[in-house]
Amino acid sequence: MSENGFLPLTRAQMDARGWDAPDFVYVTGDAYVDHPSFGVAIISRVLEAAGYRVAILSQPDYKSADAFRTFGRPRLGFLVTAGNIDSMVAHYTAAKKKRSKDYYSPGGVAGKRPDRAVIVYCNRIREAYGDVPIILGGLEASLRRFAHYDYWDNRVRRSVLVDARADILTYGMGENILLRIAELLQKGVPVRKIRDVRGTVFLAARGDTVHYPVAAEFDFNRLKTEKRYYAEAFGVQYRNQDAISGKALVEYYDDKMLVQNPPMPPLERAELDRVYALPYQRTYHPDYEKEGGVPAIEEVQFSLTHNRGCFGACNFCALAFHQGRTVRSRSIDSVVAEAKKITEMPTFKGYIHDVGGPTANFRYPACDKQLKSGVCTHRKCLAPKPCPNLKVDHREYIQLLEAIEALPRVKKVFIRSGIRFDYLLADPDESFFKKLVRDHVSGQLKVAPEHCSPRVLDAMGKPHFEVYEKFRKRYFELTKSIGKEQYLVPYLMSSHPGCELRDAVALSECLKRDHYAPEQVQDFYPTPGTASTVMYYTGIDPLSMKNVFVADTPEEKQLQRALLQCNRPENATLVRRALRAAGREDLIGFGPNCLVRPEGGEHRPKPKDARGGEKAAKTKNTPKRGEKNAARTPSRREKPTKPRGGAATGKKSGAQGRATGKPQKYKK
Repeated sequence: MSENGFLPLTRAQMDARGWDAPDFVYVTGDAYVDHPSFGVAIISRVLEAAGYRVAILSQPDYKSADAFRTFGRPRLGFLVTAGNIDSMVAHYTAAKKKRSKDYYSPGGVAGKRPDRAVIVYCNRIREAYGDVPIILGGLEASLRRFAHYDYWDNRVRRSVLVDARADILTYGMGENILLRIAELLQKGVPVRKIRDVRGTVFLAARGDTVHYPVAAEFDFNRLKTEKRYYAEAFGVQYRNQDAISGKALVEYYDDKMLVQNPPMPPLERAELDRVYALPYQRTYHPDYEKEGGVPAIEEVQFSLTHNRGCFGACNFCALAFHQGRTVRSRSIDSVVAEAKKITEMPTFKGYIHDVGGPTANFRYPACDKQLKSGVCTHRKCLAPKPCPNLKVDHREYIQLLEAIEALPRVKKVFIRSGIRFDYLLADPDESFFKKLVRDHVSGQLKVAPEHCSPRVLDAMGKPHFEVYEKFRKRYFELTKSIGKEQYLVPYLMSSHPGCELRDAVALSECLKRDHYAPEQVQDFYPTPGTASTVMYYTGIDPLSMKNVFVADTPEEKQLQRALLQCNRPENATLVRRALRAAGREDLIGFGPNCLVRPEGGEHRPKPKDARGGEKAAKTKNTPKRGEKNAARTPSRREKPTKPRGGAATGKKSGAQGRATGKPQKYKK
């Protein structure tokens, strides 16, 4: 261990340890943050605990191969990741505009990693060392492991493994995958002979033997041109991401064959506890201090991740394709031990910002069947209605929260990861609901109804709006009963596949009725690895193979977005155009239900009172008590996702398909 406790970030720091060479050089597009919310930290510490020497090559100068020679040739190989999120999502908004800030870089400075980072890094490594073993990991590699539609190129690209010229790609949570690969390399097995490790993807000659039973085979030359064939392929891939029931998958690239082995089983509780007990420094490397530190740490420094996986399976979220739909969680003792470390930090002020994960109130698999047979391949656990086999139990989560609250120096414990309100309502015992409202809301609770249209919610894989309305009603009843004034902030998405103008109009009417005026609305962002992105590209739902409407032109997206912010004067022209296109001219006018005034009516004279003065105009758009702040609170959409481990493991923040550059305090 070095004097500051971090793994070596420079050649001088490696030399100070007395190493002649590292076993692995870990190349990452992020700054080096040694915190268990960052995948590089998790994988490097897991390998270190197994006796391997790992050096971190963070954000190398990618314009030449020189920087990749910093530590010399590693004994076993290079590990390569773009970082906690896809490099294209880190760099561009849903409108494909360049971002001005990168929260995973020192000082938040943009431009420290290239577009399509894993491809660039791997090609530079090949320039430097030729045939050195290269293992890809992290979210960018995991979600691009098959032929995939690329929103920024507007075409189907090859597997990133093909373009990067790496030897192996790891997908999903990578601790056990990397340990097995490292063990084989240590034994002298040539990297191109490693063909049977679960959770890996490799290239072979067409016709070579595949170690596992194959579920299906697809040809890239058809995938890049035939949309229905592409949608079918994704459906098969999606249904084979379970470690129990999943089979191998094959894609052909002319004379080459890309093989995905079945997933690696998720870490069980004792394994997760060991991973989170490793000696993380819980902050960024001190070399970044002079540049202002790394902004991404701010959102997770006093937060705890207690689970992995998500059986919510929203179609726009990449978690199902990455972490998987089976939930595993850490023991109470493990999470409390980490919380105790947080309380001992000199900057801790008494507040635990989050005890969550992909979805905060999941602790166990959705049902007992998942432990024996895997997840169901043709239905969801919660949407459109909870499965009859769903096991709903918040008791252990309550015990966890109470144990953290009992620690010295802890004043308050908040929950800012996403709460699945449909799962919460399915619990006949309201103990957690009451505790959430009483103890764990920091003034406002962010929840994600996303839309109000049943057609759109079905395309999203979300519960219908009446479930949210039931939750909202009870939330404010409980808030009132304890004498607090707390708010709800609903997250909304425009232009998701399945959403026509009439659906956007219906949502706008709903917002007006409920007195919400969102400051920000997230346009649907098509990113690799989600069913919704397949819908966007093909117009087909890959899970049902039914046709889906897609708003895919800039004008259609603009109109839908404007409808959700119809209160803004600058949107008036667009709103009128949208309402006319939807045949809803009745909503243009001065009536209480109208969404926008007619042309020239923006400055209608206010009514006079009996003394000739102007009356204060009364409006039904005045927020109700308990909901007023929601009209002023920015939504999260154009902010980045909270990092929850990733990189070569790649624990994602949820929603790669909803996200952008800065880490957030919520998932769903």
